Amino acid sequence: MELTQPIRNAKDVYKFLNYFKTQGHKRNYLLATLGVHTGLRISDILHLKCDQLYNFNNGTIHKTITITEQKSRKSKTIALNKTIISALKAYFSEAKPGNPLILNPQTGKSIGRVQAYRIISEAAKAVGIAYNVSCHSLRKTFGYHAWKGGVSPAVIMHIYNHSSMTTTQRYLGVAQDDLNAVYMQLCFSKPQRM
Repeated sequence: MELTQPIRNAKDVYKFLNYFKTQGHKRNYLLATLGVHTGLRISDILHLKCDQLYNFNNGTIHKTITITEQKSRKSKTIALNKTIISALKAYFSEAKPGNPLILNPQTGKSIGRVQAYRIISEAAKAVGIAYNVSCHSLRKTFGYHAWKGGVSPAVIMHIYNHSSMTTTQRYLGVAQDDLNAVYMQLCFSKPQRM
């Protein structure tokens, strides 16, 4: 079985997400956007209900959501950034109270994990990502880009609800290129700016 990887290149993440927009797939765009912007497992995303994110009485989107993770059974509160809120605004014109967020219109239930995998992997291939991208790649992409953006691995470990730093390090998908960049940036032959 091939190990899934994060989408390391930020331009590839943009192309991947934009693919769904250009195809007019609001639901699939929301699915992918939630994955790369929250680090949630696909099981948690597929378990979300529209009411958890949207107040149908007053027509507003919640700023945070609180979920109980399917795997760990731990409670977690997640702030929704402007990208997620924008995707939700576009999507909620079609949503109904009580529905699963990532709805399969044929069944009235959430799409399944296999369908989610097909959606994610086909989009990755369509935009030219040559390595294996799966639903779990979205979670790993979140952590990888948070880490590259300067977020402490300890904070990422807490967000992921991992019990060990070893697991978090594996999720971050640290590649030789990342290690080489550390070696190349350090230079003590002349004073560095701090």
